[in-house]
Amino acid sequence: MRIGKIAPALVLALAAATTAACGGGDTSSSAPKELVYWASNQGTSLDNDKAVLQPELDKFEKASGIKVKLEVVPWTDLLNRILAATTSGKGPDVLNIGNTWSASLQATGAFLPFDDVALEKTGGKSRFLGPSLAATGASGQPPVGVPLYGQAYGLYYNKKLFSEAGITKPPATWEELVEDGKKLTKPDKGQWGLSLQAGQVTENSHHAAILGAQQGAQFFTSEGKPQLASDPSVAAVQQFVDLMQKDKIVNPSNAEYADTAKSLKDLSDGKAAMFMNQASAGSFKSIGMDMANLGVAPIPLPAAAPPNGRKVSSFVAGINMSVFKNTKNPDAALDFVKFMVSAPEQALLNKTYGSLPTVQDAYSDAAFQTEDVKVFQSVLANSAEPMPQVPQESQFETLIGTAMKAMFADVAAGKPVDGAKIRDQLNQADQQIAAGS
Repeated sequence: MRIGKIAPALVLALAAATTAACGGGDTSSSAPKELVYWASNQGTSLDNDKAVLQPELDKFEKASGIKVKLEVVPWTDLLNRILAATTSGKGPDVLNIGNTWSASLQATGAFLPFDDVALEKTGGKSRFLGPSLAATGASGQPPVGVPLYGQAYGLYYNKKLFSEAGITKPPATWEELVEDGKKLTKPDKGQWGLSLQAGQVTENSHHAAILGAQQGAQFFTSEGKPQLASDPSVAAVQQFVDLMQKDKIVNPSNAEYADTAKSLKDLSDGKAAMFMNQASAGSFKSIGMDMANLGVAPIPLPAAAPPNGRKVSSFVAGINMSVFKNTKNPDAALDFVKFMVSAPEQALLNKTYGSLPTVQDAYSDAAFQTEDVKVFQSVLANSAEPMPQVPQESQFETLIGTAMKAMFADVAAGKPVDGAKIRDQLNQADQQIAAGS
């Protein structure tokens, strides 16, 4: 099977499962309104998310009389579940989506457009942060949702391990990151310079986008034609894979890391000294990390910028909240969205997860005045770039992320991954995207 292809049988099976599980609840006048909500996995586990979210859903039900049935969906399943729901026409009422999928999902026509009227019902357009609101769909069209959790990438590091290695500050360039990583790598002691979620498709694609921007890559032309197999794209993927292959600062077992929790735990336990991730201080705290040992800095740039390289250390990351157009309870769904983006809920949820509020009026909370939050705020405002805002974006993520996952598996098995192999895989991705356009 070619990389990243979603088999029709899988789509149909997922659609059937979605049909059985969802449908918006009983809408008869005598029955209380009920919504089905798919939440993305933001915490350390699905159970952790349920423990965080269920009290808030109960609070909403008590205030509104609207019951919300919660399902937390792992990131490994979320996009395929959503695509299956758009195919079947049977999905939840409200759901979380990765904001990088906005333009792709918008193109399906399956979601309620958040026009000026819908935005006003959820509190008004002016409340939202500009960069986060910009990542809610293609330019010139009503958003496909509203931003729920704001995010940017940074470099977390274990201050204790840095101090023991005689390193006094986080790396400021990519070359320093590799050099520090080698000093911090002690395989005989079970310690590695860097932890990667190398088995997770979306994470691989995110880092390809960040490093691709640094290398000067443009993954699509202005007309929307894919060009993943360009020289800068190949260089970016090679740079990332080489952290395990050539630089040897990543444990080969990370090729199987498909969830964030393992990398969080490695940093907390001293098995890894660095980890590039979205804001996640809340998750570190929940697993018992000594927060005095946790530092964060921007993901480093190359010491010398490649031709056309851009000063990008993150993409505009985050989670949006969307409503399926065929919900039987659109007013209730918008009421629920309004509740979730209210200032009190924004402060509580983003404080818990360590992410960033997406509305201006939540930043008065003292939790968002800390040094680590200021690092992420600065990155989001000054060195973050949106993922490609094209309908094929989700296909781009799936294809390039799946290819990179296979490359890391090869490296872990002792099989070399060179530029020719990377270009071949990216050429296949270009062909698949073009065929589906």
